[in-house]
Amino acid sequence: MKTNRRTFIRSGAMAVAGALVLKDSLLASAGKAEAKGIVGLQLYSVRDDMQKDPLGTLKQVAAMGYVHVEHANYINRKFYGYLPKEFRKILDDLGLKMISGHTVMGLDHWDSERKDFTDKWKATVDDAATLGQKYVISPYMDPKMRDTYENLTKYLDVFNKCGALCNKQGMKFGYHNHDFEFSQSLNGQKVFDIMMKNIDPKKVVIQLDIGNLYNGGAVALDVVNQYPGRFEIIHAKDEIKSPDPKATEKYESCVLGQGIVNAEKVIGLTTKIGGTKVYIIEQESYQGMTPLESAKADLEVMKKWGYL
Repeated sequence: MKTNRRTFIRSGAMAVAGALVLKDSLLASAGKAEAKGIVGLQLYSVRDDMQKDPLGTLKQVAAMGYVHVEHANYINRKFYGYLPKEFRKILDDLGLKMISGHTVMGLDHWDSERKDFTDKWKATVDDAATLGQKYVISPYMDPKMRDTYENLTKYLDVFNKCGALCNKQGMKFGYHNHDFEFSQSLNGQKVFDIMMKNIDPKKVVIQLDIGNLYNGGAVALDVVNQYPGRFEIIHAKDEIKSPDPKATEKYESCVLGQGIVNAEKVIGLTTKIGGTKVYIIEQESYQGMTPLESAKADLEVMKKWGYL
């Protein structure tokens, strides 16, 4: 191919310009740490504010830099008093995304005779899909579901069925631990271990709350090491000893990095071996700060640790 001098010079200039653009791009990338996953806020952290002024509170949460949130208020097919489509529009207008939500799946949601979910629970799943959730999380298990080994395994099978139900709408069903899962045993096994053996990880996720388990006598690092790859969504939380000697729970939550959980190391381990992709911040006690101040402080800590 014959190339004249003008064409050669123009081609060379374009190549140099392209190289400079590539160099600038690489330098920019090198100077910016890649986010490790999705960081969100469990709105129970600001529950009193949400009760008084849902819209105003969500505006403040968005202004802090949160993009993802997790709800903890679904009553009579409404989220914080709003119908699903209404609440979805509020979130969209604020640039917020409801990554997941806490809705207890109880005894009244499964019809044992028909071996099917009740219309009430099916509506719950439908409304979660309308909101754009990726996860439908049940944050509690009725004592009658776990009073015997047989009952527990029966309802864990229902969990798997719920996973299949949620999968049909592009979501996953999940369970969020408190403390009894680690302190209660059936047939010589901890409830949590029975759960991990009987749920199908392809259908049901465990949202590990790395703080709650301390009141059950467990240690977060040990749990993550015991079950690698099983925690794609977690509650990022820290705990301190409760200052109230009459408190029903020995520990209460605090700003990340200020408690006994060794939260940075635990969260780092869930990232490395736990399969964690979604980190939901939750703080339920505030040690003199306001809930919104605590939510902002927790987000800054996650930024400092490289998760945003």
